[in-house]
Amino acid sequence: MNSLILWIIVFTALGGVLSALTAAAFLLLPESLRARLLTPMVSFAIGALLGAAFLAILPHAFEVPGVNAHSVTLTVLCGILVFFMLEKLVIWRHCHTDDCDVHGGPHVAANESHKARKIRVLNTDQARQAATGNLILIGDGIHNMVDGVLIAAAFLTDIHLGVVTSIAVIAHEIPQELGDFAILLHSGYSRQRALVYNVLTGLTTIIGGVVAYFSLSLANQLVPYVLAVAASSFIYIAVADLIPGLHKRPEFGDSVQQIVLIVLGVAVISVTHAMLH
Repeated sequence: MNSLILWIIVFTALGGVLSALTAAAFLLLPESLRARLLTPMVSFAIGALLGAAFLAILPHAFEVPGVNAHSVTLTVLCGILVFFMLEKLVIWRHCHTDDCDVHGGPHVAANESHKARKIRVLNTDQARQAATGNLILIGDGIHNMVDGVLIAAAFLTDIHLGVVTSIAVIAHEIPQELGDFAILLHSGYSRQRALVYNVLTGLTTIIGGVVAYFSLSLANQLVPYVLAVAASSFIYIAVADLIPGLHKRPEFGDSVQQIVLIVLGVAVISVTHAMLH
């Protein structure tokens, strides 16, 4: 096997998995401490997702030579609509006959007991949380695959550039993976399941690298649109799924903490991205 493809496989594996394992150190904290940190980490994750989408992913999509900006923004819009429909399908799948207004009908909803309504709302919230976890895995898998494409392109240019690019990917992925763990745990995943699924999505970096090695010209043409889909996923999750949950804690102190942590998440992505360019 060509030594260059071995370099690509090794460093895409490191780029996709090492950052996930580093962020997984969070799972080693005591459960009581994790519970206290989880809600603030969701605020940080919102900032990291929005920062990654608007300050890192989309700018790279527009920088590709010959890319049509209108096509990229249209892809983002379509991606948001597709993720909305996917979430609807997941919620509908979890929505049983006695748990949702749509299945129980207006008459049932109007006459249900307070306890039954609480159960229905709880089940719907759980379905939304499960959908959020599924979507973050999809978005992260796409983003990691694109990272693999970028690493392979760097190695095909120069091995030293490939190594530097891999280090950059690991560095900027750690805060995002930390946010992903927070979202998965918030969505009801166990620690073990969150770790396994995050590592598996990290392995899609290898797929992107191998595909780019064998068909880089095609991969280069697709990169801006794959990036746009990844960005649309991050935007949708942050705005539609995570931000509404923060409104359940409207107290002034909580609101200030949320704003500070969102700004911090954006700042970490911005500074990391700037330092690596």
